[in-house]
Amino acid sequence: MTTFIGIRGTAIQAVSSDPAKPEAGQIWYNSSSGTLKGYALTNVNAWASGGSLNTARSVLAGTGISTAALAIGGNPPTGATELYNGTAWTNSPASLGTARQGLAAAGTQTAALAYAGYTTALTAVTESFNGTSWSPVSSMNTARRYIPGAGTQTAALGFGGYVTGPGIANTESWNGSSWTTVNSMNTARGAQGGSGTQTAALAFAGYNGGNVANTETWNGTSWTTVNSMNTSRRALAGAGTNTAALGFAGFTTVVVGSSESWNGTSWTNIPSMATARQFLGSAGTQTSALAIGGDSGSNTGATEVWSGQVLATRTITVS
Repeated sequence: MTTFIGIRGTAIQAVSSDPAKPEAGQIWYNSSSGTLKGYALTNVNAWASGGSLNTARSVLAGTGISTAALAIGGNPPTGATELYNGTAWTNSPASLGTARQGLAAAGTQTAALAYAGYTTALTAVTESFNGTSWSPVSSMNTARRYIPGAGTQTAALGFGGYVTGPGIANTESWNGSSWTTVNSMNTARGAQGGSGTQTAALAFAGYNGGNVANTETWNGTSWTTVNSMNTSRRALAGAGTNTAALGFAGFTTVVVGSSESWNGTSWTNIPSMATARQFLGSAGTQTSALAIGGDSGSNTGATEVWSGQVLATRTITVS
């Protein structure tokens, strides 16, 4: 018979209280409560309140992870940058060189890229952040706004957005020094959600004269149309990869907080956010994401944190 010690190489310990810092997969017997317990992934699947931005804003960009994120730019056109540590936002002394709204961002809290947007006109300006300051680098080939970001500081993707009319399909790839125009999306759109990397991205929903639910996946060369979201919307946010993503908030006929999860094949409705909003920023992964600011009737600084699966202490039962 297979035993725990045979699998893990350790025996189940009897302790009077739960360990303060258990390891993933650890099992123990709590002699005080008379229960067998373990530390393992558990499903939370809920939004919770996080620390609010210092400056309420919408049409901003976000990037990073849920415990180390950036909020960049926003409405009215600003260069303000804030840093999130998992609990609270701190104003960075470094502002964008070009104040703007409707921009995209990619990368981490200490190595980020901000591109495109709107000042008093559309801009293609791109700036690089090293954790301390922003520096201008080569501009995009096509100025635009309401564009999602994907990738890293040195390998990013920009797709769709507004120039004139209901949206464009143009896609550009960043190699760390310059932008190259690559194959366009199948459905032109702006104000869509996005997630993933330079070579494996996801574009979903948006606006092309009306709200759409279309989803497309990018393989580094071309876009392929896949299953649509359950709810058509625009001005939403996204987080994650092209096989494990979240799409949340936006505008249908009203501002919404509804959220969906993507498993690489289809979208599933998940619990909604507490504060419905549109034109928000985002950061993180499918299992740990941030919804940052946005427009909920007016600019908001509210931040919400999505928890999918988390490591937690669980009582083991046998039935």
